[in-house]
Amino acid sequence: MSLMAMTSQDAHATTASMSTASMSESMSTTAGIGDLMSGQSSSLVLRIKELEEQHFAFRNSLVCAFNQMLDLKDINTGVHSTRLAEWALRVARKMDMPEESLYQVEVAALLHDVGKIGVPDAILKKAGPLTPEERALINRHPEYSWSILRLFPGLEQASLYALHHHESIDGSGYPGGLKGNDIPLVSRIICVIDAFDAMVSNRCYRPGLPHAEAISRLLRSSRTQFDTDVVQAFIPIAEQEAADVFAAAGTSMSAVL
Repeated sequence: MSLMAMTSQDAHATTASMSTASMSESMSTTAGIGDLMSGQSSSLVLRIKELEEQHFAFRNSLVCAFNQMLDLKDINTGVHSTRLAEWALRVARKMDMPEESLYQVEVAALLHDVGKIGVPDAILKKAGPLTPEERALINRHPEYSWSILRLFPGLEQASLYALHHHESIDGSGYPGGLKGNDIPLVSRIICVIDAFDAMVSNRCYRPGLPHAEAISRLLRSSRTQFDTDVVQAFIPIAEQEAADVFAAAGTSMSAVL
């Protein structure tokens, strides 16, 4: 074999060897970049999850702080809201609301009256009848609640539930005069349990009603003020689980009735 032929064969072999080495190096580099990107991606996912958990914890802290503020302004309003949150969750589950919706239900029930911080104490605690002007002002509290809660990222639904918790099935409620199923279900739930708890609780301007009388009034006002399905779902809870709800809220039936 000529030297030239041998050189040519060696050149081809060298070229092939270099090409193989280059491919191996390229694959190794690509694998290294892939590992780096994979590691960075995992770190990024963990960081995002950590930030989401911090955001959720911070939001929960704010919700609890606002509820505490209600306690400081009016202990009856704060404890009343805590009871409503317990009742609302039980009614929502009984009405087969999806589990992922229950956080919004709880927050809406807990802070539905947060707007009362915008109503003067002289009106909230007035022992006598309210004037038309005072009644108009206190009727603004659902709008005040909405204006506060809507500023919380992720609580847009809860803010709407709070806004409409004084609507009536026949359209005579406020602030929107919504009717029937146009009223969000959670707002209809809060409307019923809010009215019941208010009826059985002592107030500065009147004593609480007997449990049976409050139930009777819920039934009489079904299809006008209250959603019949919600009332029917709530009555067994009010009759059988009232003591549990009051205990969960840190109060007792005897302290309110």
